[in-house]
Amino acid sequence: MAHIAWLGKKTPFCGNVTYGLSTTEALKQRGHQTSFIHFGNPTDPGNTETSLLANDPEVSLPYLVKSQVYTIPSPRAQRELRESLERLQPDLVHASLTLSPLDFRLPELCQQLGVPLVATFHPPFDAGIRNLTAGTQQLTYQLYAPALTRYDRVIVFSELQAEVLSRLGVKDNRLAVIPNGVDPELWTPTSPQCESTIREEVRHRLGKKRVFLYMGRIATEKNVEALLRAWRLIEPKGCRLVIVGDGPLKATLENNSPTSSTSDVLWWGYEPDLKIRIALLQCAEVFLLPSLVEGLSISLLEAMASGIACVATDAGADGEVLDQGAGIVLSTQGVTTQLRTLLPVLRDQPVLTSELGRRARMRVLERYTLTRNIDSLESLYSDLLKVVPLVA
Repeated sequence: MAHIAWLGKKTPFCGNVTYGLSTTEALKQRGHQTSFIHFGNPTDPGNTETSLLANDPEVSLPYLVKSQVYTIPSPRAQRELRESLERLQPDLVHASLTLSPLDFRLPELCQQLGVPLVATFHPPFDAGIRNLTAGTQQLTYQLYAPALTRYDRVIVFSELQAEVLSRLGVKDNRLAVIPNGVDPELWTPTSPQCESTIREEVRHRLGKKRVFLYMGRIATEKNVEALLRAWRLIEPKGCRLVIVGDGPLKATLENNSPTSSTSDVLWWGYEPDLKIRIALLQCAEVFLLPSLVEGLSISLLEAMASGIACVATDAGADGEVLDQGAGIVLSTQGVTTQLRTLLPVLRDQPVLTSELGRRARMRVLERYTLTRNIDSLESLYSDLLKVVPLVA
């Protein structure tokens, strides 16, 4: 069993946080020792730094700014990271890149310490560069590509993402495609982890109407505004749109929402309780993800595993996940127009939504389980620990 020093985020809640917590927990369950190194000042709520002598130590690095998108470490963070790694003496460092200046320093640091270095690189993207947001994300990939060539391995979530980095100069032998994975025993149409009383409470709040659900950040790249425009144009009778999440655009979009009962949009807000999030997906019939850019959405995989009909754009790897009938794939261009046509169909064809939900869960079981993800990760670790780290 290996000792893995995991460098990532624990707050604020985002896909990076979910990925890091679920992966390290699965590695621990398989007998690996994990030391979680993250950005967290002593005054942060919920900061639970423990001694480095503990069985599974947690190390907090000081920062100046931290958001769901990027992190700016404090001037002493690099020194504290080095000292932590020297004391921990891990077999391997795995960085779930936080879009931080430290990402560019890690290869040299780990080379000096003689420790193999793995990166998971998962900023959202749209290979087509079909909109301003996608173009901005492309700049992120161009900026990171030279640094990624110095990592021993770079994990990406899809073949399409690997092709983007390969075109930018990252060697194919440094790239490993290991998609996100979810636990299909947890995210399931009927989960024992979610008591019936919780589902009943959630269902009572949702009402008796059929639920169309968005769950994720409410930010420009998620394109929630296009979804809301389509919903207002159609106002599907007997259906309710539920928006679960928070973000910089939430207040603006919520304040601009119609107040009439016919609009039937429920702003649920950020939901920290896992059991309630499970119940929300179990109560929903259609999951909608209108993003302009994506990596590989964990929320989408959770919805698919829960047996919901899924509609997503072809941004990032989401179109790849839903191809060949596992869901409905939209173009990132003209999302409102496409949804305006599609929403009435989904409203009028419950048999269709049921079949799409069945296919979505089957796709997760075939390709996107957490077990499959960890198997691939262990294989990658094993290969690296048998060889001398690659030199740029």
